[in-house]
Amino acid sequence: MPVPADPTVLHPMPDQPRVVQLKPLVTSPLIEVGEYSYYDDPDDATAFETRNVLYHYGPERLVIGRFCALGTGVRFIMNGANHRMDGPSTFPFPTLGGSWADHFDLLTGLPGRGDTVVGNDVWLGHGVTVMPGVRIGHGAIVATGAVVTRDVPDYGVVGGNPARLLRTRHSDGDIARLLAIAWWDWPAEHITEHVRTLMSGSVDDLEKAAPPRPRP
Repeated sequence: MPVPADPTVLHPMPDQPRVVQLKPLVTSPLIEVGEYSYYDDPDDATAFETRNVLYHYGPERLVIGRFCALGTGVRFIMNGANHRMDGPSTFPFPTLGGSWADHFDLLTGLPGRGDTVVGNDVWLGHGVTVMPGVRIGHGAIVATGAVVTRDVPDYGVVGGNPARLLRTRHSDGDIARLLAIAWWDWPAEHITEHVRTLMSGSVDDLEKAAPPRPRP
């Protein structure tokens, strides 16, 4: 009987320590990652939380769905990187201590865009930068080196700085069907039976392969 991959294994490719599954790696309560999402980095993939999620002081969260592929150097800039821009200087004096810290109220209440959310089945290419509060839709692809400053639609392909929509991977009708299928929520055993359909089949094939919906 086919056996699914183990989502709890940190290094799913024993001879490639550069690849880590993120769910068993992350410890921050501000980061949520779905099963099977992985990060690839030849330097130190296990340092993802500190090297790739920057200025993460909260309360905004980083949420990454299931079955996402993150290329080397993908970085998430969180809202802690924000500075005041309404005065003569943008310098955050209170953060450096001394009597400057008496003015920490000047850094509270800075505008934020909320959680950063990456959907399921998303591919983020090498060196992608995702800015605070962005939402990247299911099935999206972000090209190498892109700087994502605004939301990405489901199954959109974006690239550039700032990233712009280049095309969508499927027609509007097929995107609606794929979102309804939501294969990433299937049981792992069922996914295992239909890996070839998921990787090379049609939307019609995937609909036929979907498990029966439970009756209400």
